[in-house]
Amino acid sequence: MHKRMLIQAATALVALQFLAVPVFAAGSGGSDETVTQCKKGEVWDKKKKKCVAPQEGMLDDDSIYDAGHALAMAGRYDEAIAVLSLAANKQDPRILNYLGYSHRHSGRVTVGLGYYEEALRIDPNYTLVREYLGEAHLQIGDLAGAQQQLVEIEKRTGKGSREYGMLAEQIDHFMRS
Repeated sequence: MHKRMLIQAATALVALQFLAVPVFAAGSGGSDETVTQCKKGEVWDKKKKKCVAPQEGMLDDDSIYDAGHALAMAGRYDEAIAVLSLAANKQDPRILNYLGYSHRHSGRVTVGLGYYEEALRIDPNYTLVREYLGEAHLQIGDLAGAQQQLVEIEKRTGKGSREYGMLAEQIDHFMRS
């Protein structure tokens, strides 16, 4: 009974955190264990080496980022948002990046754009954010916005970076379609 109440409380906390996601119109590693071993609503706790229901303050921000990143990459966007929203540092560009990514892939492109912009305000050299921001611009039909991000990536890392190549490919595909 006690365990059931704890799980219900944790679930409610996660749901509450999801609702409290900032919508100011607007972060690779990965905890593969979260995706491969944990059931929905749980994340991998590196210290305990087991799946746990996430609660604010129980995991460090690196663990939250790892779990949120893994969930986002697995296409579990709403779970990623709920987990990433538990981060103590709400201004961590990595966290903001994957909040943007998850919202964008959930169809809330405008919200995603805001998270990307906030991440870039904090760290203008975070080229992964710039790649994702460029992809978001393409989603809304803004070719010029995507091209601007490609130029910014080139300034920072050159044409040989992964981020440049990925965004250039997306722009090329957009222009051909």
